[in-house]
Amino acid sequence: MSLLVLQGSRTLFYKEVLRFWKVAFQTVAAPVLTSVLYLLIFGHALENHVKVYDSVGYTSFLIPGLVMMSVLQNAFANSSSSLIQSKVTGNLVFLLVTPLSHWAWFVAYVGAAVVRGLVVGLGVLLVTAWFAPLGLANAAWILVFALLGTAMMGSLGLIAGLWAEKFDQLAAFQNFIIMPMTFLSGVFYSMQSLPPLWLAVSHLNPFFYIIDGFRHGFFGVSDVSPWLSLGVVGASFAVVAGIALELLRRGYKIRS
Repeated sequence: MSLLVLQGSRTLFYKEVLRFWKVAFQTVAAPVLTSVLYLLIFGHALENHVKVYDSVGYTSFLIPGLVMMSVLQNAFANSSSSLIQSKVTGNLVFLLVTPLSHWAWFVAYVGAAVVRGLVVGLGVLLVTAWFAPLGLANAAWILVFALLGTAMMGSLGLIAGLWAEKFDQLAAFQNFIIMPMTFLSGVFYSMQSLPPLWLAVSHLNPFFYIIDGFRHGFFGVSDVSPWLSLGVVGASFAVVAGIALELLRRGYKIRS
């Protein structure tokens, strides 16, 4: 039975990857173009007016933030949109009759979200790296925060997809929770430029630690210690993944 479940999880993972890859022009190329437009607008307007770190130009500083912003948003979109589409169209029943455990569902959906997030992030990096020099202080930090960030957002997407019963609810979750937390996480600015009140508030945002740790991997400098960021992101992932697994185990809004 365990071999059957493993095979089923692998098949579901393949199906989820194929789902977004079949429309790669929309799911991969479009986010890359959006990031390039952000870079052109903000980089051109602020390059000579904003100084973040002594040894890092503003456009260079901006690129890792845009990469991770695209990674997080697309990892969330992959798992959440897949679940809500299956619920709305009614084909989720074909998964419910399989012997797949909640762990198998989790691994397949989150795994596919990680793949999409990394593919989009790599595309953004390859295109935007032509606009400004990037360092490589520590590749391990880049990889760790990319994997943890995509896994956390894939898990959060599962929660949103399970909770939402229609596309409007999912859009509200993304517009009022994901987008504000992403844009207020230090993508376009250093947290040290904020007044004390907003600096304290920003430190409550786990997305900030993902982006700050990811950026540290390129430049070797960051607003907080990468070890602190790793602790916060790791704990956040554990909490979100635990909630997603429990909801899947109960069959929340999918078995009733």
